[in-house]
Amino acid sequence: MIDLHHVMTPNGHKVKIMLEEAALPYTVIAYNMLEGDHLTPAFRQINPNGRLPAIVDNEPIGGGAPFAVFESGAILIYLAEKAGRFIPNDPRGRSVCLQWLMWQMAGLGPMHGQAHHFVRYCPEQNDYGVNRYMNEARRLLDVMDRRLASVDFLAGDYSIADMSCWPWIRAVRAIQLDVADWPALKRWYDRVGDRPAVQEGARLPEGHWLTQTAQTRVTLTPEQWSNLFGENMLKSGAN
Repeated sequence: MIDLHHVMTPNGHKVKIMLEEAALPYTVIAYNMLEGDHLTPAFRQINPNGRLPAIVDNEPIGGGAPFAVFESGAILIYLAEKAGRFIPNDPRGRSVCLQWLMWQMAGLGPMHGQAHHFVRYCPEQNDYGVNRYMNEARRLLDVMDRRLASVDFLAGDYSIADMSCWPWIRAVRAIQLDVADWPALKRWYDRVGDRPAVQEGARLPEGHWLTQTAQTRVTLTPEQWSNLFGENMLKSGAN
């Protein structure tokens, strides 16, 4: 059994999608980051970086004591190796898959995350930040669109590379982008989104912000802001 330390963000959903695709048994341990659930010493033992998601495999590869894995890309690789699925075996195919996975980890996720921050969370209007990260968000969608104009999936066959990107593409509507503006990307988005495991792994409760086609700015209380971006987050790593 795998313990999934989970929050309903794109990074959380991509790991849950993989667990569903690979039919690996798991238990969800839900966190409320606005309330600071992730700031405890106990969670720091699982993920020294204090971010979500993370997993603890109670029946790890190779046996032995329960094994914790943090960083969503590293989790996807670990689960693919455990399941023996969704990552190519041949060196060239594996490299292509990992290239697109690392592209998501280093580019699509962080840059879109910054766009979300400046568009939705920044308490004061910051035109430079909005323009900088929205331009980069669009550029990265252009990269995906060009790739997907010639292949059905990012690494040729469906893989953890697709799982890592799909939830971030769903979230572009929250920063007022329309995936339909990128035709090849839209075809891929629909193709992946039709998979039952993706639907289950990325399922959202009624009323969640990602279910809306447009999203207004998010207003946080001082305590919520501190838990996500400020003093409370810094203090939690100082022990």
